[in-house]
Amino acid sequence: MPPSSVPSEPTRDFTATTFVVRGQRTLLLWHNKMGAWLPPGGHIDSGELPEAAALREVLEECGLTVELVDTGRSAGVLGSVRVLHSPWCILLEDIEPGHQHIDLIYVARSADDTEPRIDRREAGRFRWCTVADLQATEIAEDIRVLGSEAIRLAGAA
Repeated sequence: MPPSSVPSEPTRDFTATTFVVRGQRTLLLWHNKMGAWLPPGGHIDSGELPEAAALREVLEECGLTVELVDTGRSAGVLGSVRVLHSPWCILLEDIEPGHQHIDLIYVARSADDTEPRIDRREAGRFRWCTVADLQATEIAEDIRVLGSEAIRLAGAA
């Protein structure tokens, strides 16, 4: 097959997304560029640990300090090896033709009752959603399902 007809692999970036839970609600931001309700998240910088990216993106996008919820093996140390916070799940998202995100999904609890201070360049507004609120048709299915599960998980942990 000639080189021009060989299908190329899409470009892929690693990202970290965090469902921030407070009480029985999770935080969604109206993402200006995507035109959708999404939890805080973004690209993992070169050399950055995924869990650090998850915390950084929440702080940058909405000014909140959060604590990650252990969703797998507890973070800590095994002998001389550091155990990182396990992502709750990993999604492969089609962003545009030929480009995908490998999105590491985390769950976190809000450290206090501080209201979000959203970065207006990234998000137009925010909303705290209950499981019932997440069923709104303007919220994508993956966000509805994962947001609902995150609320239950953060309450049980």
